[in-house]
Amino acid sequence: MLEFCSKLKAGIDNLSHLNGLGGGATPREEVYREDKLVLFRYTAPGHKLVNPIPLLIVYALVNRPDVADLQQNRSLIRGLLDAGLDVYLIDWGYPDQADRGLTLDDYINGYLDRCVRTICDRHKLAKINLLGICQGGVFGLCYAATNVAKVKNLIAMVTPVDFHTPDNLLNRWLSRLDVDLMVDAMGNVPGEFLNWIFLSLKPFRLTGQKYVDMVDALSDVVQAETFIRMEKWIFDSPDQAGEAFRQFVKDFFQDNGLINGKVCIGERSVNLRNLTMPVLNVYATKDHLVPPSASQALQHYVGSSDYSEVAFPGGHIGIYVSARAQREVPSAIASWLDLRTK
Repeated sequence: MLEFCSKLKAGIDNLSHLNGLGGGATPREEVYREDKLVLFRYTAPGHKLVNPIPLLIVYALVNRPDVADLQQNRSLIRGLLDAGLDVYLIDWGYPDQADRGLTLDDYINGYLDRCVRTICDRHKLAKINLLGICQGGVFGLCYAATNVAKVKNLIAMVTPVDFHTPDNLLNRWLSRLDVDLMVDAMGNVPGEFLNWIFLSLKPFRLTGQKYVDMVDALSDVVQAETFIRMEKWIFDSPDQAGEAFRQFVKDFFQDNGLINGKVCIGERSVNLRNLTMPVLNVYATKDHLVPPSASQALQHYVGSSDYSEVAFPGGHIGIYVSARAQREVPSAIASWLDLRTK
């Protein structure tokens, strides 16, 4: 008990000296803006470009992309830069009620396509590399399958493909959701509501045990900074544009349309067999949000003869921020891309 109280006091002292902590450790410049969206290009002191083909990161609409650049020593983006890549990222911003009518067509055939075209124009290229993360990976699959001529190499990271695997806890809840009633009643779906759902998938670990362990973390100033940054990221949950949320739940979670060819983005039908470019599938073996089986299904549906997988021994968040991830994931992605750059 004395040791616990001592750690608790040290933690309180450390917290009292932490100010303005947040994600976004790597310098970046805004290169395009439209509505709530901002397209960033990242830079770093001493950055040496090895691969001339730009890499665009497409993050999910849920939560913020800051987790990919949490702090200097825990940054997927910094790791990719250090490996010689030219990195861009889409920040979707915070939708408000003016955006409640945005559809997946608006996000994928609209915003995402215009970001790709902006990068292509800047570099005078016809194709770029695309890295989609989680829901952003689904967007990437849909975009690449309907815009084959614009994507040189495609990377899916912790991306669900088969939404009806037996171990998919999130689908067990969303499959029974009356999403029409929800969206018709609220317009946009509150980010706090979705965050509660994610936490409830592992209630003991994420709402109880984590805060018991917090006492140990906060007693060390470096661990305290990381813990607070993670807490700020977890609870920084943008609202979801109602119509896009409605379609995503229905087409992907409820109908499993990505693998049975029933997804249409605008007037374009999504057929994964059209993914004829090289495809890298990066998944986490202990992922409770996107089970490995949901991601690995991709290999059975792509049309590419160049398909590879990287299995990371960690969870859905650890694949970005753990110490092991910093050593393994960016270098694996960069090495794979370098072999496919001509």
